[in-house]
Amino acid sequence: MKLTVEKRGGMKVLLAEGRIDPGLPDRLTAALKANPDVGEIWLRSPGGDARAGNAAGRIIRSNLGVTTRIPAGWACFSACNFVFMGGAPRVIEPGGHFMVHMFTRTGDRSAIDMSVAMGTDATRELIGDIEQDSALLASEDNDFLIRMGISRKLLTEVMYRQQAVATEENKSTRRCLTLAEALKYGVTYAPEE
Repeated sequence: MKLTVEKRGGMKVLLAEGRIDPGLPDRLTAALKANPDVGEIWLRSPGGDARAGNAAGRIIRSNLGVTTRIPAGWACFSACNFVFMGGAPRVIEPGGHFMVHMFTRTGDRSAIDMSVAMGTDATRELIGDIEQDSALLASEDNDFLIRMGISRKLLTEVMYRQQAVATEENKSTRRCLTLAEALKYGVTYAPEE
């Protein structure tokens, strides 16, 4: 994720754009330390590393008073959701998109195919690893939402209800929260007047 500091409307803003990678938490910490007067972080990302997204969200929360914003025409997918939810306050502008999905560890089709080719023991081991990592990430996500003051029902009623893997019959794996849903689950606050 690229971090760029700019002046917008007389305020210092940190633009956070691109894929979330494992190095983001360190770069974000350095950017906020070098620019303690940043008032907002504007997010546009297709997602990326889930754990780095959670860590970045916690870093933002430790800098109380930093607003996170999804501007009109921008989208925040997947791991970006957790970066965004670290803000206090959090703003989704009309026309901004907060896109959620069910996380999956089965996206690496080649690892699955190799495991199946190796036989049932290897496949069983891979499934066990995937289940364990998924359970840990679900626990981390729950803990994160509790700490950020967001309803855990966002996970159980929305995110975890999405199809994890696209199929021929249904290619949809993502969903954009409506403003009413974002307000209901505490993802954002009432729109600015």
